[in-house]
Amino acid sequence: MSTNNSSKKIVIADSQFLVVETLKTILDADGRFIVAGIVNSQMELIKVLENGLYDLLITDFSLIDYDSIEDLLKIKQKFQHITILILTNSISRTEFAELSKIGIKNIIYKTADRDEIMSAVDAALRGKKYYSEEILDLILELGESKSSPDEPTHLTSSEIEIVRLIAGGLTTKEIASQKNISFHTVNTHRKNIFRKMGVSNASELIMHAIKAGWIDNIEYFI
Repeated sequence: MSTNNSSKKIVIADSQFLVVETLKTILDADGRFIVAGIVNSQMELIKVLENGLYDLLITDFSLIDYDSIEDLLKIKQKFQHITILILTNSISRTEFAELSKIGIKNIIYKTADRDEIMSAVDAALRGKKYYSEEILDLILELGESKSSPDEPTHLTSSEIEIVRLIAGGLTTKEIASQKNISFHTVNTHRKNIFRKMGVSNASELIMHAIKAGWIDNIEYFI
């Protein structure tokens, strides 16, 4: 693997050996990233962060000796250049609410496959939100407000219907068949929807759709 000065530097803070090694292998295989530090305690993490500039911290708050989620807030405040991605085995509604309160908007489960991990890393580094399916379920349980998104959108009724079908887990081919339109037409609609909503993946799209009240009480297959 070749690297260059533009490669994003990542620190992994987790005590599960197999998870850490797998994550390192996945990230090292991508020339855009450098795993510059691996730690399994908060003390080690602080020392590493104090000795260099890093772009992303991937951590499991339940497997590092943080006293509380407030410790992550202290890290965010002290090292403002770094983004935090939570990669965890499980999360409670209370923990999710606490993470959201301190501004952590990138959370996925360790059951994520390679593509979802890379999507989450990309989103975090671009300052975008990314939640796994399990986290979206939590958001629904918490009864997140269904008011309009922060930025006004102008989707057509046909585009909103396609958003609902995407949320229902249908592929582009299946949507085309159900609506009796061409694959190309659906793909064009999909690109326009993503552009209008300012999102880059289905997770972000569904978050906006939930807030807008376009979808409700359905199962998600992201």
